[in-house]
Amino acid sequence: MNPVTLLPFIVLIGAMFLMTRSAKKKQAAAAQMRNDMQPGTGVRTIGGMYATVKELHDDTVLLEIAPGVHAVYAKNAIGAVLDDAEYNRIVHGDDENALDIDGAVVPDDASSLTEAEAGVDEDTSDDAKIDLGKKADADDAEATDAASDKKSEGKTDGEADAK
Repeated sequence: MNPVTLLPFIVLIGAMFLMTRSAKKKQAAAAQMRNDMQPGTGVRTIGGMYATVKELHDDTVLLEIAPGVHAVYAKNAIGAVLDDAEYNRIVHGDDENALDIDGAVVPDDASSLTEAEAGVDEDTSDDAKIDLGKKADADDAEATDAASDKKSEGKTDGEADAK
């Protein structure tokens, strides 16, 4: 066979090899992460639930979902092992970068956004009175509506103009 005809098959096999290799690396890293869990570690399950590891077994792990509430999960159900700072930030709301309370205060309503600025006369402002209506076009539309109402008189819903 000609090597040029074999080239697409070689490229396809090479691509498949590279894809399976990266997938195996990800699986190995996830397995290593699950094996490195210790009691007291914060975790997130693949379903998105945050919990604390209480006990580790061969294929299962005992998680404390809430104080005094325990559940047994498969180790494969652990999606991520979180460090203490991230777990406390997510679960307990602890934030190391808390907002500065002394900074600017945002009002809880929009009243301050609509108030006129002090010293500005409302009559002289550009957007004080804007007329958005179209008088001439409105009269034409009314005449067209009146003509279409005359055509449809005497017909009930669902009747067509068929002859």
